[in-house]
Amino acid sequence: MDSKTDPVYSRSVVEFTAAANEFCKYAEHAGELKGDELLKILQRLLPYLYLKASLLPSLEPYFEDGNEKFVTEADWFRIHDSLREKFGTADDYAEVFDDKFNYSEGPVASSLSENLADIYQDLKDFLLLYQTGTQEVMNDAVWECRQNFENFWGQKLTNALRAIHKFIYSGEVIGELDEDDQAGKERDTSDWFVTRRQKDLRGDGK
Repeated sequence: MDSKTDPVYSRSVVEFTAAANEFCKYAEHAGELKGDELLKILQRLLPYLYLKASLLPSLEPYFEDGNEKFVTEADWFRIHDSLREKFGTADDYAEVFDDKFNYSEGPVASSLSENLADIYQDLKDFLLLYQTGTQEVMNDAVWECRQNFENFWGQKLTNALRAIHKFIYSGEVIGELDEDDQAGKERDTSDWFVTRRQKDLRGDGK
């Protein structure tokens, strides 16, 4: 297909790529910003990212084996821990739109830093694949990113935005986490966003 007409070069994909790159840039440099400043940036950036993701074209994948992954466990925790430190007491919030809510009697505790690290993981993998310049790989990167937006991180984004909106307009001031929260709790990686996503896409449930 001519590059001028291939959907991977369409305006909707190019604009989404720019939005994804902007999000990843702020996630990677969160340590350079104040927590309240970062929340206000995300308040404006997340709706734009959601809009551009919703306009991605519907494509069919070329390859059956799935896309290469670049973001490592260490990368995920680096982004998560940096964001959690900046958000402080604004990080945790009650959530009803969470899979765990189906097994709970009420809202479950959720985390801005965890949601945003999950989104970063998917977008960073997309960006690195899209930058290869190989049309087939770029096509599959767009296809997978749209699938994951619809099934996983789109909901995480809207959940995070609701929490950000509430905190900004509540008049609360970000406080520091205590030592236990700063150190972080051990995480069961079997329930990681990327793990669940890969299981569902493979359809093997393993």
